[in-house]
Amino acid sequence: MAEVLVLVEVAPDGSGVRKTTLEALTAARVLGEPSAVVLGAPGTAATVKDTLAEYGAQKVYVGESEDIDAYLVAPKAEVLAQLVAEKSPAAVVIPSTPEGKEIAGRLAIKTGSGFLTDVTDIAADGTATQVAFAGATIVHSKVTTGTPIYTLRGNSVTPEASAGAATEEQVTVSVSEAAKQTRVLDRVVEQKSSRPELTEASIVVSGGRGVASAENFAVIEGLADSLGAAVGASRAAVDSGFYPHTFQVGQTGKTVSPQLYVAVGISGAIQHRAGMQTSKTIVAVNKDTEAPIFELADFGVVGDLNTVVPAATEQITARK
Repeated sequence: MAEVLVLVEVAPDGSGVRKTTLEALTAARVLGEPSAVVLGAPGTAATVKDTLAEYGAQKVYVGESEDIDAYLVAPKAEVLAQLVAEKSPAAVVIPSTPEGKEIAGRLAIKTGSGFLTDVTDIAADGTATQVAFAGATIVHSKVTTGTPIYTLRGNSVTPEASAGAATEEQVTVSVSEAAKQTRVLDRVVEQKSSRPELTEASIVVSGGRGVASAENFAVIEGLADSLGAAVGASRAAVDSGFYPHTFQVGQTGKTVSPQLYVAVGISGAIQHRAGMQTSKTIVAVNKDTEAPIFELADFGVVGDLNTVVPAATEQITARK
């Protein structure tokens, strides 16, 4: 069976493999045997190998060097390009994160290959599904040049365990001086809350302009906490100063695709829909019966969010 390379993303605090990698390993199986590629500081592979084996990695290519860890992106793209040249894989699958997209773009240029970004599904024949024009169009594309390279949008595929041998193979790290133009001087791990990370959460509760104030976002947070969910916000909410921009969901914010998305006080403008419409189940709470979000929602509640949401939170908490 053909080999498919999957670039591994490790959590910034080094605690393990990010969920996006497990999704990529699962998606890669339709194309062939997944081989995980771990590029980073010495000792990185040891912390993630067992998880990679659990999710189907038949091989684990280990490229560990201070030359990779001390510089931004470019060394990883070079080493991955060397590996593609040596192994001639059927495809390369990379998580569609900011770093992943840049690595994929550089890899495409270095290998003379076609590159499809933000794909939501990959078929056995290599055809990828993408969402275009703010979600108005579904596109099916296929790479016809070189080694197909895909970046997989987070939460598009449900990670499925499948035992793999995870046979380790060391990769010789050879990084050019051209790839060392940007050095990492310092790293600061972002302080995390007890809530899931927005783009990886299986449940997201988002508030919009209808929440009316930063103080009222406590209502949104209460519902999220009762569900074990992440908190999101619409552009209108963050522009009004109700919630930090890092939590914005939408075309100019983050794209999420959870199992459950609860939109509270969000009208449903196309900009917001572009960032959440691939959610599996959508619940909308809005007092405006004509709000566009109801066209997209699987379940809709017409009412005052200040009454509906606390009542829902109370009922959910009582059932725990």
